[in-house]
Amino acid sequence: MTSNHEGVIDATNYNFDPTFGYTLNQLLAVKTPKEPKDFEDFWINRYQKALAVDAKPSTRLVTEDKLGWRVFEIAYSSTDNFPIRGWLLLPKSGVIKRGFVIGHGYGGGDEPDYHFPFKDAALLFLCFRGLALSAQPGISAEPCWHVLHDINQKERYILGGCVEDIWLAVSAMLSLFPGLAGHLGYMGISFGGGIGALALAWESRISKGHLNVPTFGHYLLRLQLASNGSAKSVQQYYLTHKKQALKVLRYYDAALAAKHIDMPMHCACAKFDPCVAPPGQFAIYNAIASEKQLFILDAGHHDYLNQAQQDNELMIQLDVFFRSISE
Repeated sequence: MTSNHEGVIDATNYNFDPTFGYTLNQLLAVKTPKEPKDFEDFWINRYQKALAVDAKPSTRLVTEDKLGWRVFEIAYSSTDNFPIRGWLLLPKSGVIKRGFVIGHGYGGGDEPDYHFPFKDAALLFLCFRGLALSAQPGISAEPCWHVLHDINQKERYILGGCVEDIWLAVSAMLSLFPGLAGHLGYMGISFGGGIGALALAWESRISKGHLNVPTFGHYLLRLQLASNGSAKSVQQYYLTHKKQALKVLRYYDAALAAKHIDMPMHCACAKFDPCVAPPGQFAIYNAIASEKQLFILDAGHHDYLNQAQQDNELMIQLDVFFRSISE
């Protein structure tokens, strides 16, 4: 669905058109590139290895009550013994019936969000490796450099490690709350949306997922369409490493992964976005073959007139969409 009130989008700050000339019908018709023959094997092998890792989660209470939540710092071990940190929010009262793993965007991760309407849920906000609380020497936390970390190595590209961080977040959640098996959801925005699509394609322990303005969709378009943010630095790298970049990036296409998602999904995709080109976002949604819902945002990564209302409408939809995982 879309909002009944079209926001007025001011594009004067950009030297390109953040709609890229796509109509809604054209966005809904974007297909995926050709999938590498060993795409599925590549990811399933990584998932199986990740499942064998002991997350060893630990928590430390930060505050007993912030906006109705008990707030903890959480730490767990991801693949390659990478230490991941984040936050765990538990309702101050009542029974915990479900859990969520929540992935941040490139501009986030500095603190948890307290506005979600899931008052019977445990919320695990992970910080992806190299970012925010999971910063490490040798990995730049700047998006333009983080997105290039080991981009020349298919097996070691940092995006793969970030996918594994989600899988180990699920393991950590189930280690802390074994009774939540079968009652877990995932929500990710921007970077966390694209990484989420790559993770959920193979993750059998999550029941439902939500992706908000997800990145890394349709790598060929992402390399062509003018963008700000991390996509721009990948494009600049591609100019001097074309053959090698294509060999790696085709394994990290969130739209190709989305074809393998078999859980119910909810996506929020933007018609105007200067950082994550809308055709890439819609390529992810379009590729999902399972039960799915779409919320159309007037814009992503850009403030606009109708933003607060759309954020509120989206939260109402998510409240309904995820209600079943507490049953």
